[in-house]
Amino acid sequence: MFLDTLRRRNPRLIEAAIRLHQAGALPANTTVIDLDAVTANAGVIARAGAAAGLEVLAMTKQMGRNGDFLKAVKTGGIGRVVAVDMECARAGHRAGLGLGHVGHLVQVPRAEADAAAAMAPDYWTVFSMEKAAEAGAAMAKAGRTANLLLRIHAEGDRFYRGHEGGFPAADIAAVADAVDRLPGARFAGITTFPALLFDNETGKVKPTHNLETLGRAREALARAGRTKIAINAPGTTSSVVLAALAEAGATQCEPGHGLTGTTPLHALEDLPELPAAVYLSEVSHIHGDRAYCFGGGLYIDPVFPDYEVKAVVGREPDLDRLASVEIPPPAAIDYYGMIDRTGPVKPEIGDSVVFGFRQQTFVTRAYTAGISGLASGRPKVEIIHDAFGRPADWPL
Repeated sequence: MFLDTLRRRNPRLIEAAIRLHQAGALPANTTVIDLDAVTANAGVIARAGAAAGLEVLAMTKQMGRNGDFLKAVKTGGIGRVVAVDMECARAGHRAGLGLGHVGHLVQVPRAEADAAAAMAPDYWTVFSMEKAAEAGAAMAKAGRTANLLLRIHAEGDRFYRGHEGGFPAADIAAVADAVDRLPGARFAGITTFPALLFDNETGKVKPTHNLETLGRAREALARAGRTKIAINAPGTTSSVVLAALAEAGATQCEPGHGLTGTTPLHALEDLPELPAAVYLSEVSHIHGDRAYCFGGGLYIDPVFPDYEVKAVVGREPDLDRLASVEIPPPAAIDYYGMIDRTGPVKPEIGDSVVFGFRQQTFVTRAYTAGISGLASGRPKVEIIHDAFGRPADWPL
């Protein structure tokens, strides 16, 4: 869905990925990131967030916690990260960004609570009193206070399967009081996910029932005398939705795909953020009427109904050399993607293959690599990272 947008709005990223791959500077199975575009995108979002009065925290999982990506985000004006898990927290810490938020979507495991506390998170989300006590104890041990956000839920809220959990919204005032009584902890605010979602029928980003639940909980807390609290409202975040989020009462937003111009809305409309990431592969072999390209990162975030996947294929950066590709279903291991050779493009072994889908690199085994200098016409490959955000052993 994003390849056409990339070809039109950021063709030099596709061209550079092919040239650098053919020169041996980029390996197959790599998410390639335009660092200049990321910096510009982060600046757009940071300014829109400031204008709306929102705290802006960067979600980094989609780009595999790549250190150069993180530094580009910081250069653009977003200096703190939201860590979906402890590996995200460590990657942000290594890159010199502050840990703005930890524990949401993934709770901090008990044995890692001290490690989380050592990174001095500004906010820590918990789904239960047991986790609240763990966070408070760990932060107290580190000489700090845990500013706890409570995940809440109510009838009619929507959660992705496996994301469920939290406190009943109807009990929020009493739970907030109970949290304040825990050693090392204080009630700081409330959160949910997703607060916004893309609607395929209308092609628009819409508020969810979860956002209404946050609003009702905020009102209940205000009646209890709690007015200066954080309202954390992540989901489908780009610069164009921030004013509406603030109007709905949010105080924090957490852009992820907005930083690379790959929210669902970016596929349909030309938003201020540029598309800034591609997935690079290479033709491995040919069998019958198909060419097989290396996998490892052939994961498409399923925000759209099934669609025909295409890629730019070749050894020269010809953006019109498009071929259809079948990729394995999510239940299968993506050893290879299968490129149709019955059309006008007939891939050969060693050809570059560039995709434009919406990545979640942290759940793959793909490399990530940032390219700097695209804006000046002097592209340079920075450090190639593994999927955990650490420098990869490439090349040996």
